[in-house]
Amino acid sequence: MVAKGTTKRRIPMTVTFLEMKAKPSALPPPQPRGKVALLKCEKPPTHFYRYLYHTIVADYYWVDRKKLAPEALEKVIHDPLNQIFVLYAEGSPAGMAELDLRSSGTANISYFGLMPEMIGKRMGYFFLYHTCINAWIQPIQRLTINTCTLDHPRALPLYQRLGFTAYNREERFVELP
Repeated sequence: MVAKGTTKRRIPMTVTFLEMKAKPSALPPPQPRGKVALLKCEKPPTHFYRYLYHTIVADYYWVDRKKLAPEALEKVIHDPLNQIFVLYAEGSPAGMAELDLRSSGTANISYFGLMPEMIGKRMGYFFLYHTCINAWIQPIQRLTINTCTLDHPRALPLYQRLGFTAYNREERFVELP
């Protein structure tokens, strides 16, 4: 039921599901210029996670984590089988990747994105490569990720460039308040 005076907007999208069945064979990308670090974020405070999530998705339609109550979100992001990596540039957050290892033998990159000001600065491939390497350190046989037509237009080509291949596509809707 929708409260009086509110409407939900449904936006159509095509979701592409991709997989990688072996560690990337590509050579590691060069280190981006400046001070760049990739750190695993151990039990981040929910406000920090929400800051990353909301800032990265400001121009897109990611809504799943916005719907979670603080306690439910904390349970997910503090699960030891759900790893969060933060990319830093010049000491400030530049991107976030969330690696879900809760399904045996498979890792899923649940969320991957850059801060808006980092887009176009050659950070995406570097960050994705190292996110994949961190996944393949785990005992997995398959790494998955998905993207949709509402994400950045270079997301799908970036994933394919690193070696992900599409295995399914679905037409879906995202509901916005």
